[in-house]
Amino acid sequence: MIRIQTEDFDVGAEIKNLVSGKGNIGGVCSFIGLVRDFSGNEPNGENITSLTLEHYPGMTEKQLEKIETQARQRWDLIETLIIHRVGQLQPSEQIVLVATAAAHRDAAFESAKFIMDFLKTEAPFWKKELGNKGAKWVAAKQSDSAKKETWENE
Repeated sequence: MIRIQTEDFDVGAEIKNLVSGKGNIGGVCSFIGLVRDFSGNEPNGENITSLTLEHYPGMTEKQLEKIETQARQRWDLIETLIIHRVGQLQPSEQIVLVATAAAHRDAAFESAKFIMDFLKTEAPFWKKELGNKGAKWVAAKQSDSAKKETWENE
């Protein structure tokens, strides 16, 4: 399941819904991304007061479906969930939830990591940080591309 939304989500309720009635699930792995209060990779970066996420409706969902399909082709997954928020968010707010459910934990762990790594590089989201030095668009990180390349070279 894939959802793009402005409203927050309840992780517990989402996971409960993901596994409800499915006795063949042996493991669930989830990742929750939060808005940081600093820019960049270091906590001593610029202070961030808000983050605005934009996307291209239709194209974004299609790309996330492609990523989900790739994960399902690599691992025997029972359920998947990707929720990504858009709009203006404040530090500590949830941005993304990726959850995968499988009969065995390895598939759940690896597929969740795979989905996040591809989401960071392939999904058409644009981030604009507002901080103490004004507003700026966030550039793609080489480290995210390197993680994706690792999966492609397996």
